[in-house]
Amino acid sequence: MAKTVAEHLVDTLVDAGIKRIYAVTGDSLNEINDAVRRNGKIQWVHVRHEEVGAYAAGAEAQLNGLACCAGSSGPGHVHLVNGLYDAHKSGAAVLAIASTVASQEFGTDYFQETNTIKLFDDCSGYNQIASNAKQFPRMLQAALQHAKANGEVAVIGIPGDLTSMAVEDNLSADRLFVSKPLSRPADNELGQLADLINSHKRITIFCGIGSKDAHDEVVELSKKIKAPVAYSFKSKMDIQYDNPYEIGMTGLLGLPAAFHSMHESDLILLLGTDFPYNNFIPTDCEIVQLDIDPSVIGRRAKVDLGLCGSVKNTLNVLMPLLNEKTDDSFLKAQLEVYEKVKENQQTYVDDHGEKDIIHPEYVAAMIDKYATNDAIFTVDTGMCCVWGARHLNATGKRVMLGSFNHGSMANAMPQAIGACLARPQQQVIALCGDGGLSMLLGDLSTIKQYNLPIKLVVFNNRALGMVKLEMEVAGLPDWQTDMVNPDYAAVAEAMGIKGVAVHDPGNVEQAIKDAFDFQGPVLVEVFTDPNALAMPPKIELSQMKGMALSMTKLILNGKMDEVLETVKSNYKHLKEVF
Repeated sequence: MAKTVAEHLVDTLVDAGIKRIYAVTGDSLNEINDAVRRNGKIQWVHVRHEEVGAYAAGAEAQLNGLACCAGSSGPGHVHLVNGLYDAHKSGAAVLAIASTVASQEFGTDYFQETNTIKLFDDCSGYNQIASNAKQFPRMLQAALQHAKANGEVAVIGIPGDLTSMAVEDNLSADRLFVSKPLSRPADNELGQLADLINSHKRITIFCGIGSKDAHDEVVELSKKIKAPVAYSFKSKMDIQYDNPYEIGMTGLLGLPAAFHSMHESDLILLLGTDFPYNNFIPTDCEIVQLDIDPSVIGRRAKVDLGLCGSVKNTLNVLMPLLNEKTDDSFLKAQLEVYEKVKENQQTYVDDHGEKDIIHPEYVAAMIDKYATNDAIFTVDTGMCCVWGARHLNATGKRVMLGSFNHGSMANAMPQAIGACLARPQQQVIALCGDGGLSMLLGDLSTIKQYNLPIKLVVFNNRALGMVKLEMEVAGLPDWQTDMVNPDYAAVAEAMGIKGVAVHDPGNVEQAIKDAFDFQGPVLVEVFTDPNALAMPPKIELSQMKGMALSMTKLILNGKMDEVLETVKSNYKHLKEVF
């Protein structure tokens, strides 16, 4: 008996190594849901919101290589979009199943009808809708190949009536093909790169996520050419550990050491990075950019030499062409700057704060202290990214996920769901902002339903902290950034999850330790300082003027108390500014 389209879909997913489908069932998805039930080799994860399912699939794909989510007609499609944007911009191989209305209803403005091609076109690399059962297997094969080979979202639309039809002769391959070719620049290009490195004295290496598999090669290069190593947030967990030459991050979340080194260099090597903030990259030195995707070369910086290739393969063949440098004065100077920066950062940790204004840096440091050696961290966009970037340390086995390219709120908890299901033997810790968690709060029920032992730490600062900072440095008094929150610990308890509220800084360490030791899901709500700021590695005069202007406006509006609290909370930044 011939398989139905739904049965063929599920069997193919299983053969491709996909372990689960994140979705809300109903309507046009029902036949697929039932095929999952009958197959028994793949799990249907019943999320409460399709956006959560897309985020979870994106996290699983980043950890395990390929994942799947689904949304049914109309609203189910629209709910997927934000999470799929994040997955696509993160290079996550996600197959999204967009089941839709019956094919005979196309073009009639039928109930819940959406144009899936238009809807998903900007957040996918492959996006098609099947029109008949004979076409579907080939389309599914193409979607899987696109997702896996290119590290992108592939969307396959399926009319609801198609799912119960019999699959006709399959003209395509019946399995996923994965190939990893060696990629490096041509010999003459490698010669140009070697000549540049051999002829310059002050060199800084800046690594992005494309250096993920090249930790040892980067350290060896740094040692040979006496160059400090800076890195992006996305690559921190892959480059920081066991690296005596690392000087931290630059960018909006970074610290002064990396910024200083790059601006003191006469040559910068950008390795596997599409770092988006060009105002942190100098313009008065020579720049080399190496990337596996040549289309990104030169769009963020004035590059003098652009090369296509993987970082690991390229460095392996480059090393014999390089002269061993003996002058390490530049490297030592940058490492000394970095030591001073780390000492200054420790003052943020040592000052624990007061009741209900607990310093978030201290909370992040305690998370780092009690997290396992191979913990997976997910961080919400905003201030949680800052605390994670600056206070969570790499071990070589830890992983950090976030909405690093799309920059969406509410990603940490959904990504933690995907991470926990993908890597059940590893500890999963979500650093949640109060604003982010409130957006998708309902999927705490998903965590409970599957009893996922996720540790949620909520930084409750009663505000949209990053937005507040953005407004203040722009010279605007913060407006509509305050939040009236529920009792998150009580909400967790109501959903069957252990909830802990921490108001006193003296209780932070024990609360974190106990939560991480607990066998099951826990939500720890910490009442942090709403006026804690995260200053960028270089304080611009315009930012200082903007902050002063916003404070003046607050004073004139009778909010002197708020101004004093902001100054009091951030006295530690004075050493950075002056």
